[in-house]
Amino acid sequence: MPSELVESAPAKVNLTLRVLGRRADGYHDIESLVAFADIGDRLVLTPGDALTLTVIGPGAAQTGAEADNLVTKAARALAARVPALRAGAFRLEKNLPVAAGLGGGSADAAAALRLLALANALAPDDPRLRDAAQETGADVPVCLDPRPRVMRGIGEILSAPVSLPRLHALLVNPGVAVPTKLVFSGWRPSANARRPAGAALPNIENEEQCLKWLASEANDLEAPAIALAPAIAEVLASLRAAAGCRLARMSGSGATCFALFASFEETASAGKNLRAQFPDWWISETRLG
Repeated sequence: MPSELVESAPAKVNLTLRVLGRRADGYHDIESLVAFADIGDRLVLTPGDALTLTVIGPGAAQTGAEADNLVTKAARALAARVPALRAGAFRLEKNLPVAAGLGGGSADAAAALRLLALANALAPDDPRLRDAAQETGADVPVCLDPRPRVMRGIGEILSAPVSLPRLHALLVNPGVAVPTKLVFSGWRPSANARRPAGAALPNIENEEQCLKWLASEANDLEAPAIALAPAIAEVLASLRAAAGCRLARMSGSGATCFALFASFEETASAGKNLRAQFPDWWISETRLG
């Protein structure tokens, strides 16, 4: 086995997000089509006995205490299920903004579980990995095998992988962290007529069909997130005004928003213009799939 094991932790983008209602336990049932970006964090494991975590990279200062990091939480959750689990020293390169609606911490935790599975010869479909992921956080299960899927429940009910065209996207975060709990607390049911929850996705064969269907959907958390962080509305307005923008929407509980374009050139041009106007914003060109 190599002395170092490496995994990428791709950003998760909620292309759609419906809130179906509040549960008795205080959580909310959701339905969300998620895709994964070709950017994200990077996690390295040097197998050993002691569990440690070092965080480097642009977002390192915002990750908080080691004990609270989802990487170590995931490792401990798996160790509770796998006798004599071999852990080791994790090194996390934190590139994604924190508390940004991109599932960065969840993606990191999922990458940690994949690395520990490799270091301990666990099969990728070992149910203990799924159970540890679910204990660690609601978004961790979908990040274990990062392919487009529909999430339901609080995130624990996953569809089979969904076939989507590769989408050119610009991700933008205005540099504000929005607490997920407060955003959900501000959600109110919509009176608008909608397709039935749980309905199967249409057969999406190309980008045009995908964009048309996405345009008929929404992110139900946009309004409460904007109430907490008005900068999100400025991001969305700037993206929608960008030349070539086909669709702009917030991801997850915010504050990161995405815009879809027809080509990398249009995406890059929009990114360049926005960087000139808003040098303090986090902006990244990517492809989703």
